[in-house]
Amino acid sequence: MFIEFIIAGIITGFFSGFFGIGGGTILVPILLYFGLDMKTAIGVSVTQMMISSMFGSVLNYYKGILKLNEGIFIGIGGSLGAIFSGILVNNLTNKSLGIIFLSILVFAIVKFFYAPHESDKKELNNKFLLLIVGFFVGLIAISVGVGGAVMITPILVGLLNYNLKKAVSLSLFFVVFSSTSGFLSLSFYHLIDYKLGFFVAIFSMIGTFVGIKTYHKINPKNHKKQLLWWYILIFILTSSKILF
Repeated sequence: MFIEFIIAGIITGFFSGFFGIGGGTILVPILLYFGLDMKTAIGVSVTQMMISSMFGSVLNYYKGILKLNEGIFIGIGGSLGAIFSGILVNNLTNKSLGIIFLSILVFAIVKFFYAPHESDKKELNNKFLLLIVGFFVGLIAISVGVGGAVMITPILVGLLNYNLKKAVSLSLFFVVFSSTSGFLSLSFYHLIDYKLGFFVAIFSMIGTFVGIKTYHKINPKNHKKQLLWWYILIFILTSSKILF
């Protein structure tokens, strides 16, 4: 399955850069269809997210879209929460983790449906609030193999009044913290296939580069619609695999 994993890495990287997500919502279902169990898929996914989110955030920073002073607190919170992710993965069943994963997708779909892509309200960027949000998202998201952007983007746009482009860049930056912390936590419990994880991650960087280039050129309103439809598609595909 050498070629399949290369293609999976490139595809995951593209959508990671295009939607500002870690890639777990894409890679975990793909790996499940390849025959990997949920816990192995989570370990590979977290490794890929760590590499592609770092690479993508560097690209966003040099484009002037990523504001480090606004992302640092939510990132630190995510890092702290992700430290405890290994405990959840080590103690919950594959099906329980899958149900949590699906619940996150439902949350994202509902919040994104009602949230405007450009808010005319003042951003609620209280540092302590961002820290708390980051903590709980990091704890839950990394435990199910996603970087947290699938939750962070809807929260920033739907609850804290951020515009979509800014939220996307901050969400990908958040994944740097949560995935790195999650990688260390899962490593402690011997839950990561390093060879496969870094193999997929290296090829995901190619897709991330193309995805970010494409994302910078697209209209935010259309971007939101595409992200919403993507969440719905992933929910349908993953639920059929996990629940049946």
